[in-house]
Amino acid sequence: MDRIVIVGGGISGLSLAYALLESEPSADIVVFESEKRPGGKIWTEKVNGFLCEGGVNGFLDNRPKTLELASKLLINPLRSSDAARKRYVFSGGKLNLLPESPLSFLSSNLLSIYGRLRVMYEFFAPRGGSDDETLADFARRRLGKEAYEKLIDPMASGIYAGNPESLSLKSCFPKIFNLEEKYGSLIKGMIKLQRARDKERRTDKLQTPNSKLQTKVSAGPGGTLTSFHSGMGVIIDSLKGYLKERLRAGSKVVSVERKNKGYAVHLSDGMVVETEILVIASPAYSAAEILKNLDRSLSSVLSEIPYPSVAVVCFGYRKERIANKLDGFGFLIPYKERRKILGSLWDSSIFPGRAPEGYALLRSMMGGARASEIAMQDDSRLIDVVAEELGHIMDIKVQPDFVKIYRHEKAIPQYNIGHDRKLKAVDEMLLKYENLYLTGNAYRGIGVNDCIENSYKLAETIIRKEEI
Repeated sequence: MDRIVIVGGGISGLSLAYALLESEPSADIVVFESEKRPGGKIWTEKVNGFLCEGGVNGFLDNRPKTLELASKLLINPLRSSDAARKRYVFSGGKLNLLPESPLSFLSSNLLSIYGRLRVMYEFFAPRGGSDDETLADFARRRLGKEAYEKLIDPMASGIYAGNPESLSLKSCFPKIFNLEEKYGSLIKGMIKLQRARDKERRTDKLQTPNSKLQTKVSAGPGGTLTSFHSGMGVIIDSLKGYLKERLRAGSKVVSVERKNKGYAVHLSDGMVVETEILVIASPAYSAAEILKNLDRSLSSVLSEIPYPSVAVVCFGYRKERIANKLDGFGFLIPYKERRKILGSLWDSSIFPGRAPEGYALLRSMMGGARASEIAMQDDSRLIDVVAEELGHIMDIKVQPDFVKIYRHEKAIPQYNIGHDRKLKAVDEMLLKYENLYLTGNAYRGIGVNDCIENSYKLAETIIRKEEI
């Protein structure tokens, strides 16, 4: 196998290197990571007995690749608690339990009677006329204004820290897009898929009585939030240990150029590394800068993918000092409420071992596409704002016993309207460059599962091409 250089030591670059080495253990692979700490937005720290996630706090267990990788690395997954199934939305001045089933939805007061009836009308709502529609337009058209404001809007904030008025439904939630495309209705599609799944399950039970199949169908992501006993950073540490000297942290790639049949990779310290195969697994804005001298048009398209700023503020409290029982996952806030935080996750209720005995850990998010500038304020301002917001929303009147702040100036890539066209343009431009690839969460899925799955797919592509 030819030499492979991977630029970017986040979960995409590290899992790609692992997948390639699984197939070819002696492969000449090097991973350059600009920061001294690999892992990108996976960032776990244990501080004063609190286990803080500076970025990603888990992945869903309904897709196999991440769990398979964890198993190969000999790390045991940790699924979230039963309490984590309870999720809240702050609306109308109080925390409202998010309905978990059709029956609880009908009895919930989160939406008005009209709002609930309007959601049920989704079965008859007309199809959209556009190939690329904002999440907001789709939600209002199919579910109504109230459901959009109270359900869909905070969900978009929770996943993307994004603005649903700009986010592309097709790119952000392809499963939902495809349900309407195929069945004309989300409700109709889920009913038909559930019937097909039930039939499959009955058939399978007759053939293999002990088989386990997923039995519920939903338009949402589904699955159980999963992490590891010592946090998400465990998977990064394990990959780092596996790659050893192949991972070069604190090595920043500044540019690339064509060289013979491959590429010359220029580092900030003046070092030049030649390679036959080059994979850029860094964020789109970083890839744009690296590729600027090679292809300005490609660089320009990549630079158009926006990344708003996000701050993560961790507060630790003695449990007896707060009245809320923290019986749940946490809460998100619709934009119409005009609060200064996006929401708060009750980390010590989601996973065990996140706080010392007798303490609770709350992790609040600020900034995002609608208020990016807020995230970059100084520590004292962030602390004051979060304390004020939690006081208003959760009636927490005491100061936290523990504080830890993480800032991400460029946090989560936004799949806005036109994202699919950008990807098609990028794919077309890459055809000019033999053995040059892009991967990472800027393109086809932002979650850990997406990154690992896409890395394995790319590894298969590279290996298959090398075998020809």
